[in-house]
Formats: sequence, C-alpha cells, structure tokens
Amino acid sequence: MEQVFLNDRLIDLDKARVSVTDSGFLYGAGLFETMRSYNGVVFSLADHLDRLFFSTAALSVNHTYDKEYITGAVYKVLRANKLADARLRLTLTSGPMSQSDEQRKATLLITATKLQPYPPEYYKKGVLVVLCPFKQNLTEPIYGHKTTSYFSRMIGLNLAHQKKAAEALWFTIDNRLAEGCISNVFLVKDSALYTPPIVTPVLAGVARKTVCQIALRNSIKLVEKDLHIDDVLAADEIFLTNVIMQIMPVNSVEKHTVGNGKVGPMTKKLQEKFDEFIKRQCRKTK
Repeated sequence: MEQVFLNDRLIDLDKARVSVTDSGFLYGAGLFETMRSYNGVVFSLADHLDRLFFSTAALSVNHTYDKEYITGAVYKVLRANKLADARLRLTLTSGPMSQSDEQRKATLLITATKLQPYPPEYYKKGVLVVLCPFKQNLTEPIYGHKTTSYFSRMIGLNLAHQKKAAEALWFTIDNRLAEGCISNVFLVKDSALYTPPIVTPVLAGVARKTVCQIALRNSIKLVEKDLHIDDVLAADEIFLTNVIMQIMPVNSVEKHTVGNGKVGPMTKKLQEKFDEFIKRQCRKTK
C-alpha cells in the first residue's frame, strides 16, 4: 500500500484525510513543489525548500515547519514506498479555515510515486508548443510563486494538448515572453542563451536555476532580458525546463519551425551537462 506523509506521520494513502474546510481545498490558498529523485536522492531539494519558504513568507502561508523537518519527511516517504527514481509532490496550506488563527495548524502533504518519464522521442526530435491565449498580469500577487491556484495553467495546458502540443507559452499583458504552463523557457540565438528574468514575473524554476549555473560554469553567454514574439520566431533553438522534463527541445512554435527543425547543438550540450550535474548531485549511496 502506498504511503504518504500527512502533517506529522506516515499513513496509508487510502486513510489520508484533509479537512473539507482546508484553505487549499476551498480557496487554492497553498503552495506546492514537484520534485524528482534519482538513486534515492532528491534533486536540488534545498533549492525547492528555499523557494517554498520564500513563498510562504511572501504570501503569508503560516506554518511551524522548518527545512530540516520537511527534508526528513521527504525521505521518509521515499523509503516507505521503496522508491529510488520517483516523482514527489509536497503540498503546504495554511490549514482548516474552521479553526481560529491561533489554533489553526498548517496542512503538510508529501507523496511519492514511481517516475513516469516523458517519451524518449520528445528529446530526440523535439516537441511542438503553441501560444497560450491567456496573459500574465504583472500585478497578480501569486505569479512567480508555485501556488495551488493552478487552474488557469491546467486549462492552458489542456488547450495545448488538444492541439497535439506538449506545452503552451504564456506572455504578459504587455506582450513579453514569460513561461510555459509548467515550464520555464530558454531561447538560443547566435550561440548565446536567453531567458526571461524572474521579475517578468516568472517562476524561479529549480531546473531553470540549474541551466543558468551550467551556462555560467561552461562560459556560455547567458542573458536574462525581456523577450518578445519576434525573439521567439528568430531563435535558432528553443527549449523548456522543469525538474521532471529536465531539458526539453522545441522543434515548432505553432506552424513555425524552430531553426532547422532538429535538436540544436546548444540544447544537446546543455542536456549532456545537465545529466552530468544530476549524476554528481544524486550519486547512488550504499
């Protein structure tokens, strides 16, 4: 039986219960992190927790947990389910609204399931992306945070899937490139790497951070700047990042072919360096 970590203990999945008055259930007032483990080691867990705690402070998601406690809980779930290569999700809300502010305790849920990777051909040939019909509002307080208010993202992703696309690109209301529904986006032009700055606003993706670190360590020119649709269409290469997909090459944007329609040299190089980074960070332990 699959086990999850709920609040303070491991429990069988079919026995796990969250209050019907929970703020996350009623209002989407919560945060989550999607993580990936290799060889029983969670990739960049510290970065995930740094982002989580930054957002709890910024959005007033009250809780009493610390990073050490949550780290222990994450690994308890992995061990309980006997998983090495897994997809993990951490969800944190302010807890039941039926309780007073003084009595309310945050809800912490951590799950781990066997990893279901993307199809290999996505990485060999690249994927189609489309332009999302919705726009990001610069004054929306939850943008830049991984909140459980994810409905608009799921609608955008579903529309993309209906068009046989893997992802949809979001732009801001003033027509600057932002991100994908579930990914960050990078462009390659003249051997330089471009990506929208965090203040666009976009989510500070953990895989995005890794790619930026790899670029700097390998003397690849990295530019964080405002980008527009013309930059997208003029790009030699485009790729998407998140910790589950890692680095996903894009071969088409709507009907426009990116570069020569094949996975480009910069994307291939970064894929190799990303794999090396993972192997160093997530070494198999006895």
